[in-house]
Amino acid sequence: MNDRIEKGDIVLINKSGNYHKQVGEVSQVDYNIFFVKIVIVKLGNQEANFEEKDLQLQTKKPSLKEVIASVDKILEQVDQIPHLPTKEKVELPNRLKYLKLDIPKLDKQLIQKNFDSIDKIFAATREADSSASFWQEIDLNLEKISWWIRTSL
Repeated sequence: MNDRIEKGDIVLINKSGNYHKQVGEVSQVDYNIFFVKIVIVKLGNQEANFEEKDLQLQTKKPSLKEVIASVDKILEQVDQIPHLPTKEKVELPNRLKYLKLDIPKLDKQLIQKNFDSIDKIFAATREADSSASFWQEIDLNLEKISWWIRTSL
């Protein structure tokens, strides 16, 4: 695993003080005038600056390869949804395939539009049957894709 802290990573703050042992998401990385890496961490609705040495990497943001794998995993789960209306049975796999093709292009508007449509279809379908076990796998992968979109584009 690459231990370099980057935008979108989840970190644990090791520095003594107000934020000790809190977990946050890196919103920006910069360098001060002495070329020391300064990491801006989002903690709830506020942000704070830390030197990289004061942080411990908890979770790397998903890579492009991991996000594409998540789309594939969702595609596998779509066949298991029993009450999927005919229109969505066609539209959902198609949108997922388009999303998979769009991700490497890094076009935020196109990717976000496709992802929002997919998310909306899943939300409507989940209302009909939210107890099935495949939802956990779908939700986990949707969250990973959403995290990547939010932090990479």
